[in-house]
Amino acid sequence: MAILPILVAPHPVLKRKAQPVAAVTDEERRLLDDMLETMYDAPGIGLAAPQVGVSKRMLVVDVAREGEAPQPMKLINPEILETSDDLAAYEEGCLSFPDQFAEVKRPAAVRIAYLDETGEAREIKAEGLLATCLQHEIDHLDGVVFVDHISQLKRTMILRKLQKLKKQGRLQAAE
Repeated sequence: MAILPILVAPHPVLKRKAQPVAAVTDEERRLLDDMLETMYDAPGIGLAAPQVGVSKRMLVVDVAREGEAPQPMKLINPEILETSDDLAAYEEGCLSFPDQFAEVKRPAAVRIAYLDETGEAREIKAEGLLATCLQHEIDHLDGVVFVDHISQLKRTMILRKLQKLKKQGRLQAAE
């Protein structure tokens, strides 16, 4: 396994719609393992393939709290089938927006279809933090980042902070 470089906004790959995975091969399984290792190292609770420069519809998440056993999930070609009418607000961050956070409202519960790492079709119902995390990562697969869900003013402030950190050399951006 390997720790992969994480792209930092405003990288163009982050705004591109990712391509579906045609077949789950050893290459995809290896990428999912590397993505998990990268996510844990960062540390984070979710990571989508476009964030490591791979434009494929794949993501990993693990919302286990500190002290709990890890609960990694690997999703290929995830698709949101159903969302609740109720919304939940979470202070979201993103590994592609280091140290930047904003409150985002999303459906409180979702039902998602996906392929697991063996290529088997699965479904999951999620609520709370897991629902938010899955929606955040699926957004990445559609070229949407969490700051697209906040006001233009807040988005501009966050992007300016990232540019300033890059210029100061305090932020290593993957190419």
